[in-house]
Amino acid sequence: MQEDDRALLFGVFNEIAIIDQLGRAQLEATLPKGLIAAHFTVLNHLMRVADGRTPVELARAFQLPKTSVTHTVGALAKRGLVDVRPNPNDRRSKCVWLTDAGRKLRNDTITAMAPDFAALVAAIDPQKLLGILPVLRELRAFMDHRRNAEPPRDRPLDATGTAPSG
Repeated sequence: MQEDDRALLFGVFNEIAIIDQLGRAQLEATLPKGLIAAHFTVLNHLMRVADGRTPVELARAFQLPKTSVTHTVGALAKRGLVDVRPNPNDRRSKCVWLTDAGRKLRNDTITAMAPDFAALVAAIDPQKLLGILPVLRELRAFMDHRRNAEPPRDRPLDATGTAPSG
């Protein structure tokens, strides 16, 4: 890999991360008190992909520890936004199902973001956004495939980008 390629890729991922951070702040400003982006993300995932997922499947999809997902799902269940029921295929585990209230909250949140979306469309030509969408989908598909194909790293990398010895 060339130095120019590394700089390009870092720039792309850096911009995506900043956009994600800014988008999360906008999203959280529209959510009811006590809910955060992680809660909405679970609702949206269950609606987009199909509900009835196990916490392990959710953890894998979000690249989070199962304990974090279980905590998030528990908070949603307390609010009546999801229902946690025994897994019909394996009674030892559970599945997470959206409730009508969860679907409504997800849809109402998207509707509440309409002024933010309108401001974006007024500032950036929607055709430009349509133009980048295929590349973003291709990037996501690549990253999803890679996540599913590679075992997790045993050790985190240090500041120099190498695995610590020992």
